[in-house]
Amino acid sequence: MARLFTDEHDMLRKAIRAFVEKEVTPHVQAWEEAGRIPRSFWRRLGELGFLGVDFPQEYGGGGGDFVSSVVLGEELARCRSGGVAFSVLVHTDMSSPWLVRFGTEAQKRQYLPGILRGETVCALGITEPGTGSDMAALATRAVRDADHYRLTGSKIFITNGVYGDLYFVAARTGSAPADRRHAGISMFLVERGLPGFQVSRKLDKMGMRASDTAELAFQDCPVPAANLLGVEGRGFQQLASGLQRERLMAAVLAVSGADQALEDTMAYLRQRTAFGEPLATLQALRHRVADLATELEAARRLVYHAVELYASGAECVREVSMAKLFATEAANRVAYHAVQLHGGYGYMREFPVEGFFRDVRLYPIASGSSEIMREIIAKRLPLQ
Repeated sequence: MARLFTDEHDMLRKAIRAFVEKEVTPHVQAWEEAGRIPRSFWRRLGELGFLGVDFPQEYGGGGGDFVSSVVLGEELARCRSGGVAFSVLVHTDMSSPWLVRFGTEAQKRQYLPGILRGETVCALGITEPGTGSDMAALATRAVRDADHYRLTGSKIFITNGVYGDLYFVAARTGSAPADRRHAGISMFLVERGLPGFQVSRKLDKMGMRASDTAELAFQDCPVPAANLLGVEGRGFQQLASGLQRERLMAAVLAVSGADQALEDTMAYLRQRTAFGEPLATLQALRHRVADLATELEAARRLVYHAVELYASGAECVREVSMAKLFATEAANRVAYHAVQLHGGYGYMREFPVEGFFRDVRLYPIASGSSEIMREIIAKRLPLQ
């Protein structure tokens, strides 16, 4: 079987890991308590070239491949703050790639350099109150008015929403018949500071504390017509084409974060003694760790298989859905047992597994819930 990671990927991994260990992990506790990531962190990522590892070089990107972004996600997830890793991946993999894929040359020239330098932080505005995973049900509207669209509606659970600069917003620009609910949706690039656009509240979350999450409100917000992203009325198809990357990266973050949690747990078991011997020598605990390591390896291989398919351009909706489903739920099982294996200390904020337990709970919900993943998989099985 061909090797997924090349020597170039290994060099990139080494550079990112050194950065995470030296410049990220020592600060994550402060960022968790502050509920935000400092601007200097984004600019530092840009200086090091980590915000566009697979973006075109002509706009300031690294010119690498999708697997390079997988390396970035894996290494960031080791920083012991899901919020930090998730915020960055929303910027690099869940929003800005739509600009590369569907943006005009003028849009790319205007926005990509700042995005890749860490000066323009991106957010994705799809989810609305009451719609959840049902993208076709969105009610935010954009009505053409001369050289602008008037945007009205609300968005919720928007990562980077409080302190972001550029929002990729989905809105309905036309009517949709009952049998084609996805029709008439368009995507827009919406800049912070436009009149009629406000962050209505910062959301208080169980985990992912370092990432800011917002509810957004638009009231007759004038978005320049030049900021229509892609083709009017084809927004649903554009979003659907990018969801595989988003879901795959959520799986990558889940597995790598669980890897770190399991490493932390094994270190604790080696150090902690009970009944006169290290916990790591107790068969019941050793076997539980063995089961977790096995399940995590199975999740990693499933994710890597989906990565290979996606990177090759193959049709892989089923495989990506399987990877997202299995990996995120396996990571949650690792989190549960990691806390349990720490005993009372696992319940304490000073131990990283406590934070991972809270953070990882998002992954079976975000980017399409486990229930949605199961339905997507079922539709691609010979059940009818």
